[in-house]
Amino acid sequence: MPRSMAPPPSGEFSIRITKSFGQTPTHKTEIIGEPNRPANVKITDHVGKDNQTIITKTGSIQHDDVNVLLDRIRPLEGLPTNPTQDIYGFDTRIIITTFQVQWDNGEEAEGGESNANPTDENKQTFKDVLDSINSLARQSAK
Repeated sequence: MPRSMAPPPSGEFSIRITKSFGQTPTHKTEIIGEPNRPANVKITDHVGKDNQTIITKTGSIQHDDVNVLLDRIRPLEGLPTNPTQDIYGFDTRIIITTFQVQWDNGEEAEGGESNANPTDENKQTFKDVLDSINSLARQSAK
């Protein structure tokens, strides 16, 4: 049965990316904020022997870029998800919780095609959104 993700209160949103789909993450990106306002970004890398060294970068994303980002993630809604397999092939999990979109490629998403195989177009959409999120986060976090 799909897990229902409730939208965050008062329009707040969160976008999380974890590298290493089904294992302990080696890279995390987290963007939290509200529409029409600056958002906070945090990038955490686990490096070194046994990933014991943690490097964290933080920053802020300007409100204009936040609005563009929220528009950019919308195409993920309704794409296939799978709680046990990395069906997009990037060893990456994207978790989006906004008032309009609740989507997680590592969960059974309500309204999405669970356990379906994504098309090449779906995979390209996933990659494009992933690249956009990562690019904006890298530019903003120092």
